[in-house]
Amino acid sequence: MADHLFEELQAPNLYFDRGHEIEAAKILPGEYYATARDMMLVTVLGSCVCACIRDRELGIGGMNHFMLPDGGMDQGDILGESARYGTYAMEILINQLLKMGAKRGNLEAKVFGGAAVLRGFMVANVGERNAQFVLKFLKTENIPVAAQDLRDIHPRKVYFFPKTGRVRVKKLRQVHNDTVINRESEYKARLRYAKVEGELELFD
Repeated sequence: MADHLFEELQAPNLYFDRGHEIEAAKILPGEYYATARDMMLVTVLGSCVCACIRDRELGIGGMNHFMLPDGGMDQGDILGESARYGTYAMEILINQLLKMGAKRGNLEAKVFGGAAVLRGFMVANVGERNAQFVLKFLKTENIPVAAQDLRDIHPRKVYFFPKTGRVRVKKLRQVHNDTVINRESEYKARLRYAKVEGELELFD
């Protein structure tokens, strides 16, 4: 199937980034996007994490943006029941890349986010749990982590160029509005009622 069909299904937030002079897709919480074209994927992260995964030989790559739901997981159960949503977010992106022609043995990942930024999230340690999860998942799936910028206390804006693998990360040390916090809080509230239906199987 043509690459542009996958793109239309995955991300409605397409625009032309004049600063980088390139077509871009904005990835919001709970979304993912994959492409074989030369473009830029952008997201803003607080406690959420994103995985930028690409075939380093073919330049097919994508990004997701997700958070683990509350409850049901402790430090010894990082891939337990409450991590099913994170597992789904990772598997659906990887499966999309493989459908588009990426080879599993060529995949590499760069991961970002997991900051302690949301009020009321410190007790649950959501950012830390998200960071632990994404690293554990990639280790389990034997996908090497080529770069990471996790935890900390500042939101991040991530620019990912799948064709080359280049990533730019901007720490948002002075956020003058609550956009990131409100967006992730709303996303967290939705996760309380969300169910992951069925299971995905990774394939070569």
